[in-house]
Amino acid sequence: MRPAVIEARRTPEARLLRLTWDDGAVAELSYDLLQGYCPCAGCRGHSGGEITYLPPKQPITALSLAPVGNYGLATIFTGGCNSGIFSFDWLREIATKENKLVLPS
Repeated sequence: MRPAVIEARRTPEARLLRLTWDDGAVAELSYDLLQGYCPCAGCRGHSGGEITYLPPKQPITALSLAPVGNYGLATIFTGGCNSGIFSFDWLREIATKENKLVLPS
């Protein structure tokens, strides 16, 4: 069974999203990092394939983050993107790929 996110908290002053999983892992992902990995068709096109980091052109702020069922978060960023849905699995993958995932000791 994959770990589930049990808490997602914005820290606007630091421009971070802090995620906590039920296995005790924690990650802090910057809004810029999230926007750069946005999986929506507006940011990526419709070609599919592997999602790579595309740095935003300016510093990003998350205007809102809202749960989507039990599997992810919907985002609205200042960069104009408002249709990205980040699955919790994708967020964990980003955190791991970017060495932002801290596992419990």
